[in-house]
Amino acid sequence: MASSSPENYSDIKTPERCYVDFCLVPVGTASASVANEVAAVQKLLRASGIKHTMHSAGTTVEGTWDQVFTIIGKAHSLVHSSGVVRIQTSMRVGTRTDKTQTAEDKVKRVEDILGSSS
Repeated sequence: MASSSPENYSDIKTPERCYVDFCLVPVGTASASVANEVAAVQKLLRASGIKHTMHSAGTTVEGTWDQVFTIIGKAHSLVHSSGVVRIQTSMRVGTRTDKTQTAEDKVKRVEDILGSSS
């Protein structure tokens, strides 16, 4: 049933914690390699102290909503500052409210299942 008063969207909070799997791709550079840009972003992530895991197709970052999206924005700015004029980033964002679970916990859970089925 519709509410008789309009929703106050400004009162909606962002989720407390999230994880984001992101892949930042510089577009229009002279090289097909993105290793230098990936290394620069990894240095930024290490310096920030935010929990992150690099993998072959991107990086998973975990923290508060604001921490995660701020560091991804800083990654964009860092790569732009090296002369890259266009960046395309794909992201998958996960949140949950029933329990605290890290990306490492999720992987361990599947590994436990695999270990018990051998």
